[in-house]
Amino acid sequence: MTVWHRLGSTAELMERVPFALKLDRHAIALFHYQGRFRAIGNSCNHQGGPLAEGRLRGEFVMCPWHAWEYSVVTGRGPEGYDEEQVPVFDVEERDDGVYVATPPASPRKLLKHKPSHLLEAHPKPPGAPPRLLGISTTAMDEANPRFSTSDALLEHAVRHASTSRRAETQLISLRELKFRHCEGNYSKASHACTWPCAITERDPEDGLTPVYEGLVHWADVVLIATPIRWGNASSLYYKMIERLNCVQNQITIRNRVLIKNKVAAFIITGGQDNIQAVAGSMMTFWSELGYVFPPFPFIAHSRGWDAEDMRNNVRQVKASETLRGASHELADRALDFWTVLDHHRLELDKPMERAGRKANRLETAGEVTA
Repeated sequence: MTVWHRLGSTAELMERVPFALKLDRHAIALFHYQGRFRAIGNSCNHQGGPLAEGRLRGEFVMCPWHAWEYSVVTGRGPEGYDEEQVPVFDVEERDDGVYVATPPASPRKLLKHKPSHLLEAHPKPPGAPPRLLGISTTAMDEANPRFSTSDALLEHAVRHASTSRRAETQLISLRELKFRHCEGNYSKASHACTWPCAITERDPEDGLTPVYEGLVHWADVVLIATPIRWGNASSLYYKMIERLNCVQNQITIRNRVLIKNKVAAFIITGGQDNIQAVAGSMMTFWSELGYVFPPFPFIAHSRGWDAEDMRNNVRQVKASETLRGASHELADRALDFWTVLDHHRLELDKPMERAGRKANRLETAGEVTA
């Protein structure tokens, strides 16, 4: 049965549009387009973003979370996406005000999309060797390359893991990947930061897929190498970890831990000191994703603040058998620690709860319902 609901006078509504309202449990977004009020469902088909908070461009409103678009007239997406539709509600402007009818005149049409491959696990066969992923975060001009001390030690570690420990290995250089900066969807709403990352999900040119796959699904052990830049890890390192918020955020919003029983270790080199601060920052971040660390989880090399002669820094690393051996030992410690975890996997594969996240969710829920 159709029910008409008075929303207010034309003048009152013109001061408020666009805005969202609930009628008979229907979430509705009201717009004004081409001299008429238009009403569509307020929830985006993608991840439920609030369409009333989106930008109206012509007849299409763009979801503020991930930029999906819907016509405020038909509820359909733009050409090529018009099989998708949000509900459309009849609107009448009468002498005594503006009315909206429920239920919707046109229902939601949600296509069943093929799940992203980033949502699918890639299990390792029983008895298979451990998998070690190296991630290089140094930047350089590939057309005019230079020697990278962090790269060199990472390559030594990965090669040792492959040849001496018979581990399956991969090496990813961030400088070879073209990927966009984090767009801060978490700042819009916690549920707007999704797994898989909304950027990778909608942009086939975004190149961070092998990093997501490697960290979440493939690797047992991850070695991350960075140079020190003005007392911090590299800019590429930070560009990558900002995009990994979508992994950590699953714990925050769903108590869903994507990374379990995985080991991380670090290689840090630079012409400046501040090694312990860089290592501490890295350990904090990777522990927040769910990684654990072996004893002595990083190796490092620096000649100190006043060592501006970088050529000598490079020369020392190239010639140092000690550093080469240290990279091998780092890989060994990480692999040995993973072996212990794997041996106790059944005991460790229990539901995890991060108390701080749970407390935060409960406090927030209490604030909302109070």
